[in-house]
Amino acid sequence: MPSLNFKHLRYFWMVAKTGSIARAAEQLHLTPQSISGQLSEFSATLGVELLRRTGRNLELTDTGRRILSYAEDIFSSGDELLEIVRDASRTTTTTFRVGCADSVSKLIACRLVAPALELADPLRLICREGRLASLLADLAVHRLDLIIADRPMPAHLSVRGYNHLLGESGMTVFATAALAATLDGPFPGCLNRAPLLLPGEDFAIHHRLLQWLGDSNLHPRIVGEFDDSAMMQAFGQSGAGLFFAPSVIARQMCEQYAVVALGQVDTLVEQVYAITSERRLSHPATVAISQTARRGLFA
Repeated sequence: MPSLNFKHLRYFWMVAKTGSIARAAEQLHLTPQSISGQLSEFSATLGVELLRRTGRNLELTDTGRRILSYAEDIFSSGDELLEIVRDASRTTTTTFRVGCADSVSKLIACRLVAPALELADPLRLICREGRLASLLADLAVHRLDLIIADRPMPAHLSVRGYNHLLGESGMTVFATAALAATLDGPFPGCLNRAPLLLPGEDFAIHHRLLQWLGDSNLHPRIVGEFDDSAMMQAFGQSGAGLFFAPSVIARQMCEQYAVVALGQVDTLVEQVYAITSERRLSHPATVAISQTARRGLFA
């Protein structure tokens, strides 16, 4: 197994950051030919392709993107170490890495995580977003301290993790005022034949929402399905259709997206979990998040 050449890794990192060998050469005070040769050697040592040419531009391969994420952490930690060495009196800042599943409302995630930044000890917050399976893989190798998700960790995964229910909320239906004015009758009957933006199958609420519509004999016209809550809400803000979101953030939803609440469905419940590698929450930031959820947001 080849050992990692950190000089080559830095050259690759700089090329990826600047977007070209020429700009990286300027930053590193080297010739483009030297950088190109070192990158070729690095790629050959690893046995993988890191960059490919598309016309005059360089594009990262999938493997290159994964290696870049590690390089970001490595050199970020290195820069922090140098700052501490330069100022021995500086208090060390704790890094807290949070993963947020795409299916969780960003307003809820922000409300939950914000108190971690108000702790007495300095904290540097790093937030990652993605599919739950990908975030759990990062948790397994300790690249995340906590995941905020709309479902517990699947039992079949061989990841050492623990589920902590933060709270639950009924759902509210939202629309722009202009779209709401075109609907017929009171809620929930007004959903019939109305354009609806549906959360994708990655959302825990997806099947429960479809079942509620069927049980209620409601037949909206589904015009879009989204795997990301922020994208769905952005389309809702544009007037493309009605959309569902947790009732606990109804006021903020109306203010931020300039929409109105059509009605609330208390029997349609969305849950929010914290998934960590510790059985009992002990990290000050995770404790602050749990307390915010139970005493504030979901109280």
